[in-house]
Amino acid sequence: MRGIRSFVSWVLALCLFAALVIAVDAKLLSDPEKANVVFTLLAERTGQELFEPTGRYVVGVIEAFVALMLILPFTRRFGAIILLVVSGALLAAHASPLLGQEIPLEIGSAKTDGASAFYLTMAMTIGAGLLMFIHPRRRRRRTYN
Repeated sequence: MRGIRSFVSWVLALCLFAALVIAVDAKLLSDPEKANVVFTLLAERTGQELFEPTGRYVVGVIEAFVALMLILPFTRRFGAIILLVVSGALLAAHASPLLGQEIPLEIGSAKTDGASAFYLTMAMTIGAGLLMFIHPRRRRRRTYN
């Protein structure tokens, strides 16, 4: 049973790692002059200018850190907890009127993503929750006295 849990843990961790690398690339490594649509919408609708670009950079660094934690087995559960909190907060933003489920492809555009970002965030939240419970715990040493 431990082997199956370890295998499923690795599969979930690698899938979440791939999704996080793509998200980090969009937040940190994209064109600095081009604003991120999600954080620009949050900045406009809340009136807080801190979301773009500072919020984008902070979330990107946290996601990069979590991606590294998911690769290392001894930090995987803690990384899944942090990812659950971050993706849960983003899921709450998608569910609220601040962001909405469908996000425009570009700022001021009528074309939307068809809620694909919302579904990806939901999948990452579910995956992080599953990983938190599936990842096998450390074996305890048996002491014979």
